[in-house]
Amino acid sequence: MIEAKTFHRAFGTYGLYINEGKLLVIHKKGGPYTNRFDLPGGSLEDFETVPEALDREFQEETGLTVLQKRALGTFEFVVHSDWHRASHLHHIGVFYEIIKTSGERTVPDKFDGQDSIGSSWVSQEQVNPDNASPLVLKAFEYLTDPETTPVMHVEDWIVKQEVASCTGM
Repeated sequence: MIEAKTFHRAFGTYGLYINEGKLLVIHKKGGPYTNRFDLPGGSLEDFETVPEALDREFQEETGLTVLQKRALGTFEFVVHSDWHRASHLHHIGVFYEIIKTSGERTVPDKFDGQDSIGSSWVSQEQVNPDNASPLVLKAFEYLTDPETTPVMHVEDWIVKQEVASCTGM
């Protein structure tokens, strides 16, 4: 029997912040990347521009204020999963390099819609499909080769339901 294909489309903006070869990631507590490392960022609010959304989301999820950033481009992820009662998630993300921040990393405030429970620095060797979102995997791929294809297809994605632990704050 052939499965009917349905899509859930998500759009957001995400920051790639590198320090001494490590990428700043959040610990995801909701969505299709639950209990994995993910990039700081997310969806736009009404009347918000893409760069404004990045600044807000980055601050909400990490405690850091973005002072300088550079657009890297748009990346797409087609994830075969049962997320949002659809057979596929089409996740479109605008990536920015975070060049300069101010402030200190903090545990995120709790509010409706907050899906980060903290942040930490990870190296490429520390991430894999079992503990990181496709966005994090693509970020490291891009950092290694900026000419990498901007599209990633992921088959049979599992939304992890176990409780996440947040270390590295």
